[in-house]
Amino acid sequence: MKREDIEHLSLLARIELTEEEKVSLEGELSSIVSYVSVVSDIVSDDVDTAPAVGAVHNVFRKDEVTNKADQYTKDILAEMPATDGRFLQVKKILQTEE
Repeated sequence: MKREDIEHLSLLARIELTEEEKVSLEGELSSIVSYVSVVSDIVSDDVDTAPAVGAVHNVFRKDEVTNKADQYTKDILAEMPATDGRFLQVKKILQTEE
């Protein structure tokens, strides 16, 4: 691989490389790419490319409440910066006047 390719890949991956790392990667990446092409050739020869067909179904569960009423209310209210009784206070975002 060329140094420009390595610099471009490091930029895309957001990896900062030293000059020594760039030099060592020139040879290493070329050998890795050639090895991957050999492996992909072997795999493509041995694997049937027809898609596997099988039963497709969804797993459904009953929509039921699993917690007790008000089980988490105190915890949720404790995390809010402002509350009004059992209600969460938020900033007003709607205008009533036009």
